[in-house]
Amino acid sequence: VELVESGGGSVQTGGSLRLSCRASGVKIGAYCMGWVRQAPGKAREGIAAIDSDGDTIYADSVKGRFTISKDNAKNTLYLQMNSLQPEDTAMYYCATKRVGVCPPIKGTVYNYWGQGTQVTVSS
Repeated sequence: VELVESGGGSVQTGGSLRLSCRASGVKIGAYCMGWVRQAPGKAREGIAAIDSDGDTIYADSVKGRFTISKDNAKNTLYLQMNSLQPEDTAMYYCATKRVGVCPPIKGTVYNYWGQGTQVTVSS
C-alpha cells in the first residue's frame, strides 16, 4: 500500500488549499480513508474521515471549514481546506484503515499512512 499526499504549501489566514492523496495497493472505495494532522509538539489529530459509502465525519476543530471527498475511479482522496487559520499549521497525513465504516474520528488507529504534506498558515 502506498499513499502519496500533495497540495500542501504556505497560505495566509483565510486562504484555501486542496490536498490530494493518490493511493495504490488499496481500493479507497472499499475502506475507511482519513486525514490526520500533527503540529510541532502536539499529538496527532484525526480531522476528517470518509467511509466506503461516502459518509463523512469531522473533528470539531475543522467542521464547516474542511471537506473530505474521494474519487474512487482515480483512487484519490481529497481534503478541501477553507478559511485556514494559523492553528491549522501542521503536517497533514493521508491514512487508511481496512474497515468499511470509519470508527469515531478521535483516536482512530490507521493501518497505512502517507509521508505527509506540510501546511503553513501565516497571520
